[in-house]
Amino acid sequence: MSAEKKIKAASGWGMLLAVIIAFIVIIAVFVLSIIGLATAEDTGVAASPLYGWGLGLSITAFCLIWIPISGFFTLQPGQARVCILFGNYKGTVRDEGFRWANPFYSRSMGSNSASEDAIASTVTKSGLSLGKSIEVAAKAAGGLSTKVSVRARTLNGDILKVNDKVGNPIEIANVVVWHVKDTAKALFDVDNYEQFVATQAETALRHVASIYAYDHAEDSSDSMDSITLRSNIEEVSTALKHELTQRLAPAGVAVDDARLTHLAYAPEIAQAMLRRQQAEAVIAARKKIVEGAVSMVEMAVEELSRGGQVELDEERKAAMASNLMVVLCGESEAHPVVNAGSLY
Repeated sequence: MSAEKKIKAASGWGMLLAVIIAFIVIIAVFVLSIIGLATAEDTGVAASPLYGWGLGLSITAFCLIWIPISGFFTLQPGQARVCILFGNYKGTVRDEGFRWANPFYSRSMGSNSASEDAIASTVTKSGLSLGKSIEVAAKAAGGLSTKVSVRARTLNGDILKVNDKVGNPIEIANVVVWHVKDTAKALFDVDNYEQFVATQAETALRHVASIYAYDHAEDSSDSMDSITLRSNIEEVSTALKHELTQRLAPAGVAVDDARLTHLAYAPEIAQAMLRRQQAEAVIAARKKIVEGAVSMVEMAVEELSRGGQVELDEERKAAMASNLMVVLCGESEAHPVVNAGSLY
């Protein structure tokens, strides 16, 4: 496993001043050498060897001065550069601004067959235009840049169709906020850290969806205490973040947040589950209505019997309770019938 080493890069402004001065000196030597050789030729006097040496050295220096110029680079806030010298990792520069480092540090990680095949397959399936396909192919050939963004990024996952804990097919999607924490691991320990994050986010979501049920199976104490995808959003998000943290640690990626953005039953069972939820709602409403009606009947019987003005035997109490339950629990408006006779 790789580990990030922080190094410092020199300020680019001092090196830029040195390059400008060297460039001026090279031009001055070149011009003076040309003038000296031309003057000697016009006067017919043998030219000094110094003019020849000066001309040759100025031309050689002019060709070599472009090497240190290639060592300039800039880092924006939230960027880092991984320095690789002939295949050896030297360290990571995190200081923003105009910098200068060894001009022989690599500027890209190079390409590999796996990334090229993956991008070629994506281009083939996406139906991109010729110009866009050439651009994507060129990007694949160039490989990963040694400049790595350490800013927070957002990955919006696609809607996946998976089975929950009890086997019900559901549709689920997530959003992951992540950033590169260790640049060395991100570039050296995985092939392509961006593709790695996308793949592991999908794998972790499938795993989390399979260990929890979509909703409570029945109205029981054990079922109501269990964690479900629909009712326990915070617990599920915590479990998803923990799963992603473990999976992305080898790539030097830290997970800032992970949330579900879409959760629904699959279309083939959505209607059946909707009817089930409606039935549960009706049963719960009926239960509440019956509980309230029973308490009101009990209160009515107690109030009538408390003053002693109305004597009710068991049969009359039962008849009054029955009538009150019909009135209180009925869905339609009650139409009372006046009984002028006796109950006996």
